Amino acid sequence: MQNKLNVIIPQDRIGVIVGEEGKIKSTIEETLKVELRIDSECGNVEIITKPEESDAESLLKARDVVNAIGKGFSPERAFRLREEDTILDVIDFREIFGKNESDISRTKGRVIGRQGKTRNMLEELTKTDISIYGHTVAFIGDYESTITAREAAMMLIEGKQHSTVYRFLRKRRHEEKIKKITELWEPALK
Repeated sequence: MQNKLNVIIPQDRIGVIVGEEGKIKSTIEETLKVELRIDSECGNVEIITKPEESDAESLLKARDVVNAIGKGFSPERAFRLREEDTILDVIDFREIFGKNESDISRTKGRVIGRQGKTRNMLEELTKTDISIYGHTVAFIGDYESTITAREAAMMLIEGKQHSTVYRFLRKRRHEEKIKKITELWEPALK
């Protein structure tokens, strides 16, 4: 039985999904055992499992990879989604600001920061990949890191000062390090 999903992506990202000489499309199809049918007129990408490879997990991973590329990630970064425990999370500014383009533009600028500093700090301190594209900010990483990056982005969207957000991220990173050390040493202490 074939399963299928549809993803709508911006037309200017169709070429990225196809890739030079179809290489990106082929890589997605081969590694995730799906078929991609791309309608470049409307940006619809139909993702279909191959009959002999009916695997819902591959279908969902392919959807996430295609969606990530559509949200502005490079194929290399989007391919991280093929890994176990790696997720895609998206904040749509239109859900917060409606169609107010000036608020969306201003907020995107806050998340990007001067010369990309804020985005780079978010990526470094959360170990996630972040893309600000169109009317969205998207995150790729493990569950905990992605949740932390989302929280930090929401703080910026709500108008918190950058220094407050950086402090929050450093504190969260310190807590994660303590947690990992505790998990490593806990069996030895028993």
